[in-house]
Amino acid sequence: REIKPKRGYWGRLGTDIWKEWDLYLLLVPGILFILLFKYTPMYGITIAFKDFNIFTGFADSPWVGWKHFEKLFTSPDFAQVFKNTVIISFLKIVILFPLPIMIALMLNELRNMVFKRTVQTVIYLPHFLSWVIVGGLFIDLLSTNGGIVNKLLVSLGMEQIAFFLDNSVFRGVLITSAGWKEN
Repeated sequence: REIKPKRGYWGRLGTDIWKEWDLYLLLVPGILFILLFKYTPMYGITIAFKDFNIFTGFADSPWVGWKHFEKLFTSPDFAQVFKNTVIISFLKIVILFPLPIMIALMLNELRNMVFKRTVQTVIYLPHFLSWVIVGGLFIDLLSTNGGIVNKLLVSLGMEQIAFFLDNSVFRGVLITSAGWKEN
């Protein structure tokens, strides 16, 4: 009887691929998708380390290393910007994460199917709008120059609110617009 030498991992893998070539062929579209849409865009990360010029492009823009990061971290506004980012992210998680669950539970309790489907459709429609349209809607609604909300406030004898300029209300506007569009 003939003694076959032990084959290593790569030898066994080659044999497996040869035997089950049709199954491995099914992997090709998925691997190509990952390479094309997940790894290829990573080349764009290099823009952070270059003094990018739109006319010279990625390849010919001069390499500046950590210059932009040093500018960011030494900026006097960095602490405030970082704090706002953390607070807004926290508020989005705390408020917007449970919101769709609560809406789903409330809709589940509705008995009138026509009303239930209508509410589901109306709630889901903003998801299909682009952020540009949502931003325009919120600007039109909340603007101090002819916004419907500020017109209502003035008609009720109150003062206008600069929703996009007032630090005390801007986070609420941001959370509300994100919640309205994505939940």
